[in-house]
Order: sequence, then C-alpha cells, then structure tokens
Amino acid sequence: MSAKPHEPLSRADVLLGDFFALDPPEGFRAELIEGDIVLTPPPDGNHEYSLSVILDQVIRYGRTGMDFSANKGLRLRGAGGCPDDHAIPDGTFAPTALRLYRGADPWMPCEGVALVVEVTSSKPVADRTAKRHCYARGPVPLYLLVDREESSVTLFSDPGDDDYRQHCTIPFGKEIHLPAPFALDLRTDEFI
Repeated sequence: MSAKPHEPLSRADVLLGDFFALDPPEGFRAELIEGDIVLTPPPDGNHEYSLSVILDQVIRYGRTGMDFSANKGLRLRGAGGCPDDHAIPDGTFAPTALRLYRGADPWMPCEGVALVVEVTSSKPVADRTAKRHCYARGPVPLYLLVDREESSVTLFSDPGDDDYRQHCTIPFGKEIHLPAPFALDLRTDEFI
C-alpha cells in the first residue's frame, strides 16, 4: 500500500488490498482488470484444446527458445487512476533465457513477455477489449485472440499507450503469421 501512517488510503490502494485478500473458489481465476475484480470459472475442454493446438505448433515448428505458462499472472500498467492490472492470460510465451517463470510470486512483470494468448470463454468481451488494452499498456508486443464465438483468430501487434495499432483477423481454417521471434504460420483449421 502506498499510504503513509495516518493518511487515508486511496481507492486504488483499497481495491488492490481487496483483490489480494480474495480467496477464489477452486479452479477460478481472480484478475484485476481496469479497476474491476473479475472472477473467471474453469475453462472447458474445447478452450484447453485450442491452447494445446497453439502450443504444439509453436514447439514443433517455431524456432523460438520460448517457455510457456498457462498459470502465471502478469502485472501490467493500469489505466489512469486505476491500480496496476493483474491479468492471467490463458497462455504466455517468454524467452527461456529470461527465466521469467521462476520464483514464488504468482505475478510477474510483463517486461520480456513475447506473446500472450486468450481463448474466449465466459467473458469474451473482456478478452476482446479490456484485456487487449491491458496487454497493450504492458506493453506486450503480441496478443493472439482465439475468438470461438466469432470463429476467428486475431493477432494484435505494435502496442501503443492504450491499444494495439495493428491487427490481423482471419477466419478459422486459414493461417495467421506470427512474426519473429516465432516466425511461424499458425494453422487454425483445428479450431473449427
């Protein structure tokens, strides 16, 4: 908390304190996104399969030297007046040499993260908008969104202050190019 003794806590300090005090039900993820505490239920099998398809292709065809995590949370710069965002991407890729996934802290800084992946589930609007803004503010260079409701995959790149300046959306069944350090044409036919 940033308040000194005898100073009132700011709204951001109270919100952050409440967030860290949460004890979500087993399997649920608690995130702090743009000043809102969000609880997400466990993913379904199709959601997890989509992540598996991406991970398999990156490992098999990419020459990346990347580590992957589906559990490590990211601390990201919050929107004006909000505390830092605390997001748990469905998947995070970071260079192995950086050793970002080590340590006991469940929240790691986003510096060095190469790509985050979200697969839409119970809160698709959050993945399409709020989390996209969080990752851009990081800045995380690449954000891959598998939108199951829209049957599309979008790669966001070139993060600015509050959003990505470039994006490419393709329907399921086409390939989408993941630039360096991945240098991979990701097949999406298995998402259909």
